[in-house]
Amino acid sequence: MDTQDINDLVNSLVGDRARSPSSQAGTGAARLSREASGIGRDRSISSATSIGTQMGSPVPRAATPGMAASPPAVEAPTVGGMAAGPRVLPEFKTSSMVIFDFPPKERIVYNKEMQTVDSAAEPDENLLTEEEIERRVQEIRAKDEAVRAAKEEERARREAEAKARENEIRRLTDEQRASILESSEFAAFIDQRSRVMERALDEEYDFMVDYTLAAATEAEDAGGEQLKLALEFHDDRVSRGRSVMDLAWSSRFPELVAAAYNRNPMAPNEPDGVVAIWNTHLRERPEFVFYAPSDVLRVSFSDFNPNIVVGGAYSGQILLWDTRAKAFPVLKTPLTASGHTHPVYALNVVGSTNAHQLISASTDGLVCSWQLDMLAQPQEAIELTHPAHLRTDEVSVTCLDFADNETAAFVVGTAEGVAYQVNRYDRAGSKAGLNGFDAYRAHAAPINSLNFHPPAAADFTDLFLTASSDWTVRLWRARPTAKPASTAPADIKPLHVFDAFDDYVYDARWSPAHPSVFASVDGTGRLALWNLNQDVELPVQSVTSGRALNKLAWDRPGRRIAAGGADGSVYIYDVGDLSTPRPDDCAKFARVVADLSS
Repeated sequence: MDTQDINDLVNSLVGDRARSPSSQAGTGAARLSREASGIGRDRSISSATSIGTQMGSPVPRAATPGMAASPPAVEAPTVGGMAAGPRVLPEFKTSSMVIFDFPPKERIVYNKEMQTVDSAAEPDENLLTEEEIERRVQEIRAKDEAVRAAKEEERARREAEAKARENEIRRLTDEQRASILESSEFAAFIDQRSRVMERALDEEYDFMVDYTLAAATEAEDAGGEQLKLALEFHDDRVSRGRSVMDLAWSSRFPELVAAAYNRNPMAPNEPDGVVAIWNTHLRERPEFVFYAPSDVLRVSFSDFNPNIVVGGAYSGQILLWDTRAKAFPVLKTPLTASGHTHPVYALNVVGSTNAHQLISASTDGLVCSWQLDMLAQPQEAIELTHPAHLRTDEVSVTCLDFADNETAAFVVGTAEGVAYQVNRYDRAGSKAGLNGFDAYRAHAAPINSLNFHPPAAADFTDLFLTASSDWTVRLWRARPTAKPASTAPADIKPLHVFDAFDDYVYDARWSPAHPSVFASVDGTGRLALWNLNQDVELPVQSVTSGRALNKLAWDRPGRRIAAGGADGSVYIYDVGDLSTPRPDDCAKFARVVADLSS
């Protein structure tokens, strides 16, 4: 049945009800039911129509495409004399349905049995047999062995080729050979390697010694107690026509000794000043040679940097050389009014590893304090003046030294033959500068050297020696630095005068090992060794070199003495057991000093 048939049926039914509303109500419904059932094509439509007719409830309608317009409402029949009201005719429409079928959720249940498959029951056909595995391993090993053999063969071939190339003689042309021999790199290589060979060959051993002898000879017994010459350093390229002005041993390398030289008047084209570093294992030439634009009057190794060598020049400059650099100074002070402009005869490095300074003094009375890494200008400068001087108030400093563990005060020797105490800073009872009232006045000529006693088992650090051109060496006791300065001139007298000399005494220095031993050199070329515990008037040992000796220096252990001559030679003497202290030497020397003081 299509839509048009349904509309016709509905109209026929509605029309019958309009014509006989009271009598045909029941019969119309019955007829409609029968027709609908007689048709038998759409049960849902007939059921809806029947239900709507029986209930009599209003059903909302809406215009639907393809359906006829709704018929108007009709008057409802009167039942029992009462009107039932208007009735709304039912509306029929088609609808579509979509049915979704959702499968039920799968339930997964586990049990406690083994969840693996028994491989024994079902053998894997892909597994290899033992024979197959062994065969494959053998193949892999054979391949590795072949690769290894190929590599070894290639390596042997390359080594054979390299050896053949090495054995092949390469001949240089004359130009190539001349360029190599004249190159600076070749000269430096030969110089360095030849020094190494000379050190290795410097082995003193008596290969003729007879070990069957039970005892040494008398000469060997006496040799241990004698002051004897061990080495002599002289190189015409360095020291010819020059004099040794100063000597210093290295604190880090005990075999190195530095020698400062003045200018050679017969060689104006050579550098004016020279510093040579001699090695006791290298006898023919120096280990290092440094040059300076002026005569080098003082030289010193830095105790806190073994590669640094410091020098004081006649021009007033402070020069600094480095053994890792070239022959010329790496740092030097400028020739300005802020620094020295007169000869520097005194140098001393004081302080500790982390805080040390260089103290220098020149003949114009200027004392400067320098940092070794900055020599552009001094950190401190003190002008030493003395108002009592007749012509000038300047103090011409020729030497200075500090007592042990003292950095704020020192003693200077002057060209007038007087020693003065100098304070670097203001302290209680004394001001910074020269203490002119307390004078160590005894020498009648310039003081050439001044040296404080080194630390020993007993405290003798207040004793110092002065050597002078008046042919004497004098022993002094320094005035305590903590004591206030005198308010009136007072001359301090020496404890003792050593006058067993026949010429100028250029240097005198205490032994660093023995408390009562010191050494001296003079213009006659004599090196004298004094032991005050044995004799205070004459030296116990002495040797003569034949030329005037200007300077001396003890090595740190106190076993050797270096002496510099006016001919440019440096002599190394073995002291032997003369400087070896005995247990009671300190007590003996204390009694000697007490007797000299009384």
